[in-house]
Amino acid sequence: MASTGISLYASCKSHYSNLQGKECKYAGQSVKALPIRIITVGKKRSSGVQLIVDDYVDKLKHYCRVEDVRVKSNPKNARDVMAQIEHEDIALMDLIRSNEWVVMLDEHGLDVGSEQMASLIGDAGNTGASSLLFCIGGPYGHGRQLRRRADVSIKLSSLVLNHEIALVVLIEQLYRAWTILKGQKYHH
Repeated sequence: MASTGISLYASCKSHYSNLQGKECKYAGQSVKALPIRIITVGKKRSSGVQLIVDDYVDKLKHYCRVEDVRVKSNPKNARDVMAQIEHEDIALMDLIRSNEWVVMLDEHGLDVGSEQMASLIGDAGNTGASSLLFCIGGPYGHGRQLRRRADVSIKLSSLVLNHEIALVVLIEQLYRAWTILKGQKYHH
């Protein structure tokens, strides 16, 4: 599986980096609506963030099924940062299904715009995967297992974002991507 992920990552890297500023290749076309799962590593979510997430999940239901999954940051209360990353990595890997197309959000990932996010969703529908999974890491990032398993790694910003802000930006961009795919007027 790792070699498939590496080749997909390599092809995605060249594919998405070449689309900078261009239209989504699937805009207005029929796209397979894969269910989306979002796994976030972090502490308890603030009520304001949860309201925003719930609002966008409701909006996204018009396009695809969305599941919001939370993993507790530092599940074994490790004092060592590397142990914490490893424990979070194990918890994440236990939740990933073998037939999911995995998108890791990482500050060193590919810089994608909204149109590229829409293309990524369209491309994922053509992979044969059963669902599309987005992983938002804990305070120290992702572990080795997830980095090997990810089909593509993207960043939402050149800034480092905490898990709650990253989730809000991601879920809004997923909604925006679907409106681009459907040719609706949300994205200008």
